[in-house]
Formats: sequence, C-alpha cells, structure tokens
Amino acid sequence: MTKNTDTSMLALLANEAGYDPIEDRLRQNIRATIETLFEEELAAFIGRCRYGRGTTTKKGYRNGHRERQLVGTFGTETVSVPRARIENEEGKVTEWRSKALPRYQRLTRKAEALIAAVYLAGTNTRRVKRALFGLFEGAVSKDVVSRAWRKVKVDWDAWCARGLADEDIVRACHCPRTNGGHWRALDGTVIKTRLDRKATNISVLAAIGVRRDGQKVLLSIRNMGGESTAAWRQFLDDLDDRGLKRPEFVIVDGAPGLEAALVGLWGEDLAVQRCTVHKHRNLLAHAPRHMHDELTEDYRDMIYADTAAEIEKRRKAFLRKWHLKCRAVADSLEEAGDRLFTFTRLDPSQWKSARTTNAIERLNEEFRRRVKTQTVLPCAETVPMLLWALMASGQIQMRKVDGWETLDQPLKPMPLDLVA
Repeated sequence: MTKNTDTSMLALLANEAGYDPIEDRLRQNIRATIETLFEEELAAFIGRCRYGRGTTTKKGYRNGHRERQLVGTFGTETVSVPRARIENEEGKVTEWRSKALPRYQRLTRKAEALIAAVYLAGTNTRRVKRALFGLFEGAVSKDVVSRAWRKVKVDWDAWCARGLADEDIVRACHCPRTNGGHWRALDGTVIKTRLDRKATNISVLAAIGVRRDGQKVLLSIRNMGGESTAAWRQFLDDLDDRGLKRPEFVIVDGAPGLEAALVGLWGEDLAVQRCTVHKHRNLLAHAPRHMHDELTEDYRDMIYADTAAEIEKRRKAFLRKWHLKCRAVADSLEEAGDRLFTFTRLDPSQWKSARTTNAIERLNEEFRRRVKTQTVLPCAETVPMLLWALMASGQIQMRKVDGWETLDQPLKPMPLDLVA
C-alpha cells in the first residue's frame, strides 16, 4: 500500500471543526465572564444588583437581554447583554448603553490590533481572512479587515500633526538641523497605487532624523505627487512649521528639486552630502560597459580612503585619468562638486553612515517587500500611512548610526581643494 491515508495534518490545515475539550471549556468560561462583566457594569450604574431592593432613588429598571456577537482574541462568541431603561433628571427615558461594549462594536480592541498586525505583516485583506479563519470562525471578512485597518488613521493623523520642536535631532537623512540637531536624510520612492480606477505610480517623500543618542527616527513621510522643487519645498515647509530646527548636516540622493528646496529654505551654507552610491550609479551610466569594473575600483578607492587628505589625492588622480579615458565620467563627478565629500567634515567614525542615503533605501526595500503581495495599493493615502504603521508597530526597526558617540562634535571646515 503506497497511498498515504493519514489525513490528520490535512484536517488541521483545513481548519476543520472538531471537539477540543480544552477550547470548548475555555469558551464557556469566557462567555460567562463577559456576561458577568456587563451585569456588574449595569448594577453599578443603577445602584443595585439584579432583583435587588435598594433604598436609593431609582435611576432606571432592567428590561431583559439581547444577544450580540463579539469577536476577540478568544475567538467568536455570542453573548447576552442586559438591557435597561434609564430616566434622567428631566424625566426623559433612554436606553442604557454599555461602555465596555459600545454600540455597533463587534471587535475588541485587541482583536482589531491583531488583525491590523497580520495585515501589516505582509498579506492582503482576503489573506488575513483566511489566515485567521480558525480563530474567528469566519466572522472576519475582508471588509472587517479594511475597517480595522482604517482605524489606524486616527493615530496616523495625530502623528502627522505632532510638533517637532522637542525632537532632539542631531543629524538627518536629506534635511539637516542645528540647535540640538545634527543631521537628517531625505529621499523619495515610487509606489504603484490605484488612482481613478487605474494603477498609477506615485512618489512618496520621506525624512529620517538621528537623535543625539544615535537612534534613527522617521520625521515625516508624505505623498506629494512628485519630486519637484515645489513638492520638496512644501514638504520641508511642513517640517519647519512644526518646529524642526535648521540642521547642520543633510544627506540627499542628488535630486535637483530637493537640493534647490534645501538651499531655498536654509541657505547656501547648509552642509549637504550627496549620496555616494547614487553618484556611483550615475558614473556607470556615463561609461561603456567594459569600463565598469575599472571605474568601480577607482571610485571606491577614492571614496573609501582612510583620511580626508588621501581622498583629496585620489580624487585628483581620478579626474586626471578619466578626463582622458572617458570625459563624461569626469564631468559627472565634477558636477557633484564638494557635496560628494561633505562627509569628510565629520569625525571618521561617522563616515560609513554619512556617505549614503542607505537608511532610507533600507526602508524602501522593506516597504516593497511588504506591498509585493498586493501589487497595487487601494489609494494614494494608504501608501505613507502603511509605511508609518510598519515602523510604529515595530515590524520595521532602525538601528543606531555608526559613530553616534561623536555626534556632538562640530563640523570641520571643508578640507578638500576641489579645484582639479
């Protein structure tokens, strides 16, 4: 006999119903506990327990029970909720409402949090329903998942409007700041979402700051419709209006709209670092394919030199060589100017984290991994809110920057002679 007749695992995966004495006993106790909670709440409000004869003035009288379905982390239960008629001081009679189970509520808060967490883990609304079928016995549909997720919007709106004056930001990726702030990172990413019933790519702008203890923190993320100078300026103005101070050091990816917006808001003397990884890609785009390995080796020897003086020496050698070998490569490097080497003004222990926008690029990778199961998000507002929720829930975590112990040290004057 070669056919496998063991169906126990198949039944388990199929969520087939079966008698489980532990689960059944627990559910009975849970139902009784919930109903006792409602009875105690009503008794405390009226001033006497059921069938009691109190001496105080009556606030109302009981009026039977009604059944309600409640979905929690304990599963799906049908409970009996007491009813009562309440008379106020003006003699008006109204229906008593339980504060423990408000009107129209079907999910407990922990159940809503569980559904939102499963959704954030990387599934779409229909898959959440299937994944939690065994727990909720089919009581959670894709619409219930959507409603539970939309309740996150209250926290999202509060986060977007929070003040930033008390944030002890020292550094940031793409946006800098002084007065307790050192540097910050800004970047944009493109996500496919549904607009006017069509899948459309939209740009989401983000800023990451670094606190004095070296911990990276998301400052803002917004859908601005693009990465133009006007879009970035509006994004930065929002940070400024909420109290974020002018930074000392900013890391950018080289987008002209962002750099123009930074200069327009905080002036030409702002220390801006162009991402060395993005510049490397630009150089490769200007060179024939058979030169890529040689170009990469020369570029890395320059960028990853041990001292500022050695970087200056290798930069001049790079320009001399590639002016002759491939003029477009040398012109592209010169286009970045001193902003490609601003990181040398920091303590060498910070160079690794200050050379690139990898802090935000890492977020982009995690976000793309999360939305891969959905392909297209339902609306433009969902995109920034989803990324924020992934971080707020701890499913995406950011570590401290390298060299954070020296973040209090001031910027050094630019050591490079950039005239080749």
